[in-house]
Amino acid sequence: MDRLEAMKVFVTALDEGSLAGAGRRLGRSPAAVSRAIAFLEQHVGAELLHRTTRTIKLSEAGERYAAACRRVLVELEEADLSAAGERAAPRGVLTITAPPISGEEILRPIITAYLDAFPAVSVNLVLLDRHANLVEEGIDIALRVAELPDSSMVAVRVGGDVKRVVAASPRYLAAHPRISEPADLVKHSIVTTTHMGHDTWVFPPSPGSSIARSVHFKPRFLVNSVRAALGAAVDGHGVTRLYTYHVAERVQDGSLTLLLRGAEAPGMPVHFVLPHGRLSMPKVRAFVDFALPRLRAEFARLSAEAGAMGS
Repeated sequence: MDRLEAMKVFVTALDEGSLAGAGRRLGRSPAAVSRAIAFLEQHVGAELLHRTTRTIKLSEAGERYAAACRRVLVELEEADLSAAGERAAPRGVLTITAPPISGEEILRPIITAYLDAFPAVSVNLVLLDRHANLVEEGIDIALRVAELPDSSMVAVRVGGDVKRVVAASPRYLAAHPRISEPADLVKHSIVTTTHMGHDTWVFPPSPGSSIARSVHFKPRFLVNSVRAALGAAVDGHGVTRLYTYHVAERVQDGSLTLLLRGAEAPGMPVHFVLPHGRLSMPKVRAFVDFALPRLRAEFARLSAEAGAMGS
């Protein structure tokens, strides 16, 4: 059996979550999929997958081998496309990751328009509240809202001026003490998300100081969903901290009021992040070229609305 073909079967099984799923996607019988993986296990001399009747789980050796397989297959595809040059049209499966809200509400309409423009491409959109390992998880493009550390990844600036903002409903504010500075938050019920801080929110130094202001609290409601935190705040259950694009609509309709505008940290940039060399793939290059102007326009609109919120 061809080892590269067996690697493709192995990676597809991981992506689909089962041998049967890999068989359906590749048009092969489950027995053929199982033989391909057994061939790889015999070749490397180690068990790669723990199998049950319905699920598969990577072994420790399998985790390392899967990451290597993904790198080999991506580099092979890049080499093929580089040789094909301009004759290579966008095609295949494009895997994109993004945070849940920006992925659903901002990126998703752009993706569906891209699919209309490039019918030979399919998109797998993975919504995550964490930074995925792009190479090991087989991801082509990540949309990230953050200052980026130095890395081997390629970053393409989208734009944006996304800020962390504090908000509460008018009903909640009418029944609780006034919030004039970050320290006042300790008197309040806090609705927080896991990625904004389990028990601490950090604000920039006050004027004339160089020490950041940390507010420690015991949350009244801690949740790993932005939508849940937003809903709890709108319903009057406490003060929350989210990104500007999370709360913009609710501030515009009066469901939430922004607080501590003078204590906001500078806005964070928005980037596309890609593994090195991925831009040479036509499906990736076509998406970046297609999405960039649309995303820049959308984040510029959101930044303008954020600047007007609470003014």
